Amino acid sequence: MKENYSKAPDILTCKDLDYLKDMFGWNHTYYKEAINNLDYIEDKSVFDMINECAKLFKENMDLIIKIVKDGQNGK
Repeated sequence: MKENYSKAPDILTCKDLDYLKDMFGWNHTYYKEAINNLDYIEDKSVFDMINECAKLFKENMDLIIKIVKDGQNGK
């Protein structure tokens, strides 16, 4: 029996998790690269820009973790 929904159910599919895994991996790689190279950057403006990028990558990772946790709890 096929069910009709007035709105999509709040679930994460396997495909959703694959996309989230990829996005987390990209952000994690660039976050590590940025953080590991900050000690070698002498130009303050470049240092500040790379540091801001690292913060953005970290925020993205935190958001992905929140999405997975919320999806897992059904919220």
